[in-house]
Amino acid sequence: MKPNTMLPHTLSALCGLLLITGCDKKPATTTEAKPAAAGVADTIYTGGNIITINDAAPSAEALALKDGKILAVGAKADVLKTKGDTTKLIDLGGKTLVPGFVDGHSHFGGVGIQTVAANLLSPPDGPVKNIAELQQVMRDYMATSPLVKAHGVVFGMNYDDSQLAEHRHPTRQDLDAVSTELPIVVVHQSGHFGALNSKALAMAGVTAESVAPSGGIIRREADGKTPDGVFEENAWLAVLFKLVPPFTPEEIADQHNASQDIYMANGFTTVQDGKSSAGQVKTFAALGEAGKLKVDVVAYPDLVTVGDAPVLHGPLM
Repeated sequence: MKPNTMLPHTLSALCGLLLITGCDKKPATTTEAKPAAAGVADTIYTGGNIITINDAAPSAEALALKDGKILAVGAKADVLKTKGDTTKLIDLGGKTLVPGFVDGHSHFGGVGIQTVAANLLSPPDGPVKNIAELQQVMRDYMATSPLVKAHGVVFGMNYDDSQLAEHRHPTRQDLDAVSTELPIVVVHQSGHFGALNSKALAMAGVTAESVAPSGGIIRREADGKTPDGVFEENAWLAVLFKLVPPFTPEEIADQHNASQDIYMANGFTTVQDGKSSAGQVKTFAALGEAGKLKVDVVAYPDLVTVGDAPVLHGPLM
């Protein structure tokens, strides 16, 4: 499947094309950076395991970059011919350099929200092993989170019922034990399930009479009518988007910056945003034009909600 849009971006010499795994933030040896002449490398990497992803020459002794692009790769003696007075020389010290990873499926914007939500992952990635610990994480987050202070909603992300001691989703009663005054939203690790407390249910307009949309389930209590707070698939997405706060442009920019840092720290230089809204596509484009994207973002607009919006007929399509 071809991406709906490939957004413009600004690349640093390393992060946009390559990942050095396990390297220190500072190069081992450098020279003072000055404007490079034509054909002269900005940076040359040697002394490590350089993987090319080229079956004909799967590894190399050295690699040279200029203006964020590969200038030369191969034998050290050949690559060093691109060295000039301004070239930075980086000794990998036996570490590995590989091309940046291409993300096959994720939600760039959702990762941004994750950076300001409570961490409900189970060990080793988070602290939550049971529902009591989930509740305590939400209490602690509620007391300290700038998002809660600014928007009056409590967000937690990435719980996994299969890893909780109870082997079930938290219900509205579990979340009401954290707060009945503020809406609480907890998102399953898959993104396709989630749970709300009673306040959030009321804000989303969900009652015993509510009918689940096609492709979705509203779980009910023993009476078969009262929502227990847990939603699946399209029913979950329908309530979730009603409760996401109206973030300011500054908050969105901060979230996208934090999202980029997470992807790059894990080696990804091309990332996906599935189910993008028209507003998100416009935001990504604006960030790219402003030179604030350090990764390539491939956005897949949600055609059900975006429809035939003008953004789908722009130069990025």
